[in-house]
Amino acid sequence: MKIVGKTAAEIFDCIRLMTRSKALQPGDALPPVRDLAVALEVNRNTVAAAYKRLVAAGIAVSQGRLGTLIRQTENMVEREGGVQGSPLIDVASGNPNPQWLPDVAAALAQRPYRPRLYGEPTVNAELEAYGRRWMEPDCPTAGEINLTHGAVDAVERLLAAELVGGDRVVVESPCFLSSINTLRVVGLLPVGVAVDSEGMCPAGLAAALEAGVQAVVLTPRAHNPTGCSLSAGRAAQLQALLAQYPHVLIIVDDHFALLSNQPYHSVIPASAERWALIRSVSKVLGPDMRLALVCSDAQTSRRLRLRLVSGTNWVSHLLQDVVLASLTSPLFEPQISKAKADYGQRQQWLRQALQQHGLQVPASCDGLNLWLPLQQEAQPLAHALARRGWLVRNSEPFCLDEIVAGLRLTIATLDEPQAQKLAEDIRACLG
Repeated sequence: MKIVGKTAAEIFDCIRLMTRSKALQPGDALPPVRDLAVALEVNRNTVAAAYKRLVAAGIAVSQGRLGTLIRQTENMVEREGGVQGSPLIDVASGNPNPQWLPDVAAALAQRPYRPRLYGEPTVNAELEAYGRRWMEPDCPTAGEINLTHGAVDAVERLLAAELVGGDRVVVESPCFLSSINTLRVVGLLPVGVAVDSEGMCPAGLAAALEAGVQAVVLTPRAHNPTGCSLSAGRAAQLQALLAQYPHVLIIVDDHFALLSNQPYHSVIPASAERWALIRSVSKVLGPDMRLALVCSDAQTSRRLRLRLVSGTNWVSHLLQDVVLASLTSPLFEPQISKAKADYGQRQQWLRQALQQHGLQVPASCDGLNLWLPLQQEAQPLAHALARRGWLVRNSEPFCLDEIVAGLRLTIATLDEPQAQKLAEDIRACLG
């Protein structure tokens, strides 16, 4: 079977069929654009458009001057979470510590369930009021509150409501796994912008905005995987850049808001026409609590609500009741304070242990993970650590076009002796 077609759509459909029929295997290189254009007797732009769509759909990956390859299947399904039944010590999952998750039964006992029917408001009035008090002070103007099934669901729905297939979207690089997968599902093209200890780098964002991206998705605190948070100065720089492009959709995923030890610095300028601030509860109440509050401008809110209409995709009122009861419980604030201190202590244990073994780590991290930059490929190190009893995440799944070598280490349940042993084993495996 060979590639055929006269239009970009026909070439795309042919290559997609070839991948499904196994005529093209993961890792296979597609012909150079010029060569395939000559063979098919079409314009080079036609082939380039087909390849661009293949990349957007997650079927292929662009390697720049190295060409375009059929994507490895395992990279398309990479997800957060641990490996059930693994004998290894799990520092890869990205999960919170179950010790700090609430008692759902006790929360329900505080707020007896009242059945709701079709036609009732999709957002509980009390939860909406809670969201306004919590989020509006950090928004450029008074916004409207909606609910989604977690932060990832919010990002996907917002992008799908506002953009069209093939649009380019700025994300951090390295990037949260679910953000990469979400963009591929929606058919959008990710544009990676590097991050450092202060957050997304202004030069990279400026270049992407000038090149015509349609949206920017960024994490203000506890960036996953690196753990960095925006400094006040960096946020001001990014805000000034975004103010020059008021039409660009700005999505701020503040997923760790309730547990963060860092202040929130807004990047959304007053001139922004389309913006959304997302705050989820999965890190503090557990991944099974699939709920996020979304505060956005009125136009974005209206488009989002079309995708959350009653009878199809609204968030269960039962779940809303449980979340509201948990957030307003008199036990909540004391438990949050303990969880913040605990996660911060575990970060410090591992950071100090790594530094004692001569390994350089970011000066400060927030969140459930610590990022260890490497000067060599991460996968062999991950395999070596597995032989010593550790399950770790290497950096490759978090990267877009350019691989940033490193390990993401989840600290949520790591105690001090384990932190010392992990640092020793990393040092030994590095030689």
